[in-house]
Amino acid sequence: MASKDTFFSRKLTMNCRGILLDLSLPKVMGILNHTPDSFYDGGKYMTETGIREHFEKLIAEGADIIDVGCYSSRPGAMEISAEVEKNRLSEVFRVIEKIPHHAVISVDTFRSEIAAFAVQECGAGMINDISAGLFDKKMPEVAGKLKVPYIIMHMKGTPQTMQDHPVYDDLMKEIVSFFAERIVTLREFDVTDVIIDPGFGFGKTDEHNFTLLRNLEVFGILELPLMVGVSRKSMICRTIDCTPDKALNGTTVLHTMALMNGANLLRVHDVKEAREAVKLYEAYQGIKA
Repeated sequence: MASKDTFFSRKLTMNCRGILLDLSLPKVMGILNHTPDSFYDGGKYMTETGIREHFEKLIAEGADIIDVGCYSSRPGAMEISAEVEKNRLSEVFRVIEKIPHHAVISVDTFRSEIAAFAVQECGAGMINDISAGLFDKKMPEVAGKLKVPYIIMHMKGTPQTMQDHPVYDDLMKEIVSFFAERIVTLREFDVTDVIIDPGFGFGKTDEHNFTLLRNLEVFGILELPLMVGVSRKSMICRTIDCTPDKALNGTTVLHTMALMNGANLLRVHDVKEAREAVKLYEAYQGIKA
């Protein structure tokens, strides 16, 4: 079968509205949450000054991508309207469009109308969808038309229900099958640049999360870039008995494990430390920048 006819074709260079992103070497995505209720940084960046200072910090520390989120997806998060999400997003882009940078801007949303607005009106070059196109059935079609990389995540349930006793018969098999099915659908809508995110903490117990981490290489069968988001999450806090604000060391440990097991992209709150982990990993592997 020709490579264009199958999703089992390795593609690590992504076109983000004219910016080429090469994921053959690990990259770092910094998080900018413009929300009052995100689990770690909710409410920190709600003012113009807060947005600007945090964005400039992410850029200075070397973020390859900055993921702008205006709708919290923490367990039990409050639902908001598309209008509220769009207004928040507009507030962020009014600030960051004035700041010189070379990073790719990603929009963290499951709504197709918000994704289209961010890409077409605000210049975003990537979509990060926690629902993999399941919450908004129009998203695959819109992503295909927008022609930007599309990150799809596995989640069991919704942010409001996902931690209500999640159960799997075969964790790795179920998640790989989920991605395989979603990718087939995306290909039908001409979505060519896809990144997969196994969804640490989204409908998973700590045991599930660490099983995922140990077995990241299994996702190699899909031959797509792999994003890992474990930054300051509860799986760290419960394991080493700390709060999110004290979970940076644990985060860096898990980032290193993720890189060793095949992660191409780290989604992080702390760019400087993540970039240091990447540099040390590359040195260990004998990779010269």
